[in-house]
Amino acid sequence: MYKAFYNLKRNPFEITPDPSFLCPTKRHNEALAALYYGVRRHKGFVVLTGEVGTGKTLLLRCLLQLLKKNNDVAYAYVFNGKLTPVEFLQYVAGDLGLPASGKNKSELLLQLAKYVIGRSQKQLTTVLVVDEAHHLSTDILEEIRLLTNLETADQKLLQILLVGQPELDDKLDSVELRQLKQRIALRSHLSPLDLEETKGYIERRLRLAGNPDAANLFPPETIVAVYRHCRGIPRLINTICENALISAYSRQAPSVTPRIIDSIAMDFRLDAETRPAEDLATSETMNVQKAARTLLELYSLLRNEQSREEEFRTRQGERVNRI
Repeated sequence: MYKAFYNLKRNPFEITPDPSFLCPTKRHNEALAALYYGVRRHKGFVVLTGEVGTGKTLLLRCLLQLLKKNNDVAYAYVFNGKLTPVEFLQYVAGDLGLPASGKNKSELLLQLAKYVIGRSQKQLTTVLVVDEAHHLSTDILEEIRLLTNLETADQKLLQILLVGQPELDDKLDSVELRQLKQRIALRSHLSPLDLEETKGYIERRLRLAGNPDAANLFPPETIVAVYRHCRGIPRLINTICENALISAYSRQAPSVTPRIIDSIAMDFRLDAETRPAEDLATSETMNVQKAARTLLELYSLLRNEQSREEEFRTRQGERVNRI
């Protein structure tokens, strides 16, 4: 709708994880390098964590795109962690092209072991990729630990990548999973972008989409407004910038203003999430004070009611004595 008006050949802020739009920040480059190195060097077990919307799935797509350039890698990609252990193994086997229907756990494990060992003997690499891994149960994580036992004297035969939100770190740090934690060869974490990276992220996407004058379409003060509301989270940046372009186009505005960004943030209720810490602290204090006043008022009402009841009983007793 707005592409011709802003000299764009494609939508610059699609939410879908498109590898061609990867913004190579230092953190993203390091994380992608760790994933690729872990697979190609047969390190066995690699973990990537990050907050919602920081680009974990996009990095996975980039990695798989890199691996597809060679014909020596086969992978199973699991994106649903809410499975039973048997369902999980069936999913992995099926994604690798192995018959899995109706097989029990022992049969699935034996089949996977033969498959991985057979590929290793041909100098081929097998990878298990688990996205949204923070949803995995302890039982499934234990099955994954047992899969890491497929190894030779000098390398792991199955490469396992676990990618998820910070809750995954909490699970791996738990006492019951300490054996799995000790097998992690590489561990990376994706943080939100800072202000300068947010500026580079927006301008790079606009340039890749065909607009050579990104700085005028999103002036510096507008990018500051985007960062204030999105806190450097790429998915939120995409959402707010996409809607901001639509809003600016509807007004036939040549550029996106901070007021438009503020309006979009309010529509998406981002303003409540991005209030300054001191405002949040003040609000919390006011809430506590209000609750305290309410309790005092309630206590006062109860005391008055008790006094009236005691006075009523006293009067009733006096009447009985007079009778």
